[in-house]
Amino acid sequence: MRRGEVWVANLNPARGQEVSKIRPVLVMQNDELTAAGTPMIVILPLTTRVFQNFGLWRITLPARDRLLKDCQIIVDQPRALDRTRFGEGPLTRLTVDETAVVERSLRMVFGMW
Repeated sequence: MRRGEVWVANLNPARGQEVSKIRPVLVMQNDELTAAGTPMIVILPLTTRVFQNFGLWRITLPARDRLLKDCQIIVDQPRALDRTRFGEGPLTRLTVDETAVVERSLRMVFGMW
């Protein structure tokens, strides 16, 4: 599991408006932290419900490799998941340019631009 890869993860149970279900997620955590064996992995969930109005906080990722549908990366809902929640992967990997767009959006979510 490496930063920039899309894996399937189980986000259940959720509370309130949190994203739930078994769905693709983007691994955002630094590879060194993952290699150190931390039990948690920082992710961004993906959705197949594409909303054009959320351009700053939803980054469209076209279907490719084993990611079968166009998705949006839900940048405004970062989450840490236990490693046991992960299943199949990687489905695909972000390009350098796609990663830069996600990072820029994530900085905006955290007010770090």
